[in-house]
Amino acid sequence: MEQTLSRPEASDAVSALGWRFLLGTLRTSVPVGSLAEGVELAASTVAACGDSADRHLRVDVRPGRVVLTLQSLDHAAVTTVDTALAHRITAAVREAGSRTEPEISAEAPRSVQLLEIAIDTLDAAAIRPFWKAVLGYADEAGADGPSDPLVDPVGQGPAIWFQQMDKARPERNRIHFDICVPHDEAPRRIDAALAAGGRLVSALRAPAFWVLADIDGNEACITTWQGRDGQHGL
Repeated sequence: MEQTLSRPEASDAVSALGWRFLLGTLRTSVPVGSLAEGVELAASTVAACGDSADRHLRVDVRPGRVVLTLQSLDHAAVTTVDTALAHRITAAVREAGSRTEPEISAEAPRSVQLLEIAIDTLDAAAIRPFWKAVLGYADEAGADGPSDPLVDPVGQGPAIWFQQMDKARPERNRIHFDICVPHDEAPRRIDAALAAGGRLVSALRAPAFWVLADIDGNEACITTWQGRDGQHGL
């Protein structure tokens, strides 16, 4: 029977295979030499998933890499089916002479990651319908409440979530980016941002997230799955 996994369970089940848990998904990258090779590899991963492919697997094919994402669309979460599929896909990729990897090395263009946009608000229920309409977004499975996040129904754009404010703060930006990276990539990403002129605003909620800012005060958060037990969301 398909069961939803906790963050540690999902991460532990696939980390050794080169997958990383990111925002309720499993994600990995496979290096390829051409777009044609990428399409061929994508087809082999779909075949490895069998009938489960359509409800669990998403594939992004580029000339240099194929990025694979697993999530149960019915549960909007990682389940035991997803981790089993990760093992099957990894075996198929290895059989084809390649590897699944999170691209966290210094030589990689960047690690696998997911982007969210957070909007500060005093009334999420009032503004959520506007953002849903203007972006053409939709509710996640089981998350259609007045303050729940919104997602791109075709899986291309970043998720939108609403950060409840207790009072207006006009002196700060109202929209910021959350960049969810592998837990073992976060220190390197933060160091790079600081070396590039950024500053650390807060690490009070680390390793769930670190708040960084540029020299103008525009904020962004580096986030991971760790340190979130007992918290709402992924």
